[in-house]
Amino acid sequence: MDGAGRREPRGGATLQSRVSDALAGATLEELATTGYARLTVEGVARRAGVGKAAVYRRWPSKLEMTMAALSQLVVPTAEVPDSGSLREDLLASLRALHDWLVDPVHGAVVPDLTSAAAHDAGLAEALWREVGQPRRALASAMLARGIERGELPGDLDVEMALDVVAGPLYWRLSVRRVPVDDAYLEALCEWLLRALGALGEGP
Repeated sequence: MDGAGRREPRGGATLQSRVSDALAGATLEELATTGYARLTVEGVARRAGVGKAAVYRRWPSKLEMTMAALSQLVVPTAEVPDSGSLREDLLASLRALHDWLVDPVHGAVVPDLTSAAAHDAGLAEALWREVGQPRRALASAMLARGIERGELPGDLDVEMALDVVAGPLYWRLSVRRVPVDDAYLEALCEWLLRALGALGEGP
């Protein structure tokens, strides 16, 4: 039977995927509106246009619901293709981080969850496991490529470097609330390359 004759099965995997996507988006929007402390399964279900049962079938608690949404919609924003150049990879990473932090939804969710995690050990642990570690692993892979290409020193302290790369932009946007343009991102990229001891383009 050709494509025109195929029918998508009701209740099939595609439908379930669409519902999960809608719930993930609704979770972040609800978080941005109400904050984690006031987040409810009912509110997310209402925003997504589904019944509460659709949420509970997937996640038994608002913590798991929140982490699923973050890992599905937030972690991928840290993925940067290998351009073959540390400078280009780093600049692309900074631009992606900037876009994430200035997004109306993500920009509201990140500070709220950070604040809530200071008083909720379970949330703090889940945030690190589901968001912090995966995003950090992606950035670590970028630095590893730079080391392999001879653009960074082989004895680079990667853990310290990861803090240095992420810190300035987060501080400027989320703490100081100062606007950032592309010229600033390019200047920050050059500053970071010097701070990391960049050796120039690899062979």
